[in-house]
Amino acid sequence: MLRERLIPIEAYRAHLDTGEFLSDWLTVDQEMIDRFAAATHDYQFIHVDPARAKAESPYGGTIAHGFLTLSLLSTLAYDALPGVIGTKMGVNYGFDKVRFLNPVRVGTRVRGRFRMIGLTERAVTLQTSWDVAVEIEGGVKPALSAQWITVAVLEPPAE
Repeated sequence: MLRERLIPIEAYRAHLDTGEFLSDWLTVDQEMIDRFAAATHDYQFIHVDPARAKAESPYGGTIAHGFLTLSLLSTLAYDALPGVIGTKMGVNYGFDKVRFLNPVRVGTRVRGRFRMIGLTERAVTLQTSWDVAVEIEGGVKPALSAQWITVAVLEPPAE
């Protein structure tokens, strides 16, 4: 849980351009894919029709939506990354680059790999850039790679 990994800002800064953080593995099952399809109204057969996907697609069954895989970055990061003591909330700021490299087949497990590549400190925010990959268990290529920007809103300094 993130609250157990809150660290001082000095320790957070020390992660810039060093080391990587790995999340636990997360199974992408058909129920998750179906719920995402319902939320986004994207019912393409390669995602929601196992029989047709097996018969008509090159994947041998259904695959996760690319945007589902991208959206998993939040939960994977929450599992892996430290937070800064005094953070009130975190928000997504955006992406500089996203590439979908490999499909995530139903029933496979994915995990996040994160490396801090940028940090901008302001009065009450930390803007952090991450080089991220969503890896597929047993796969050679990741499902996606991206440069993700997050913002932590901090408590104002005591006066």
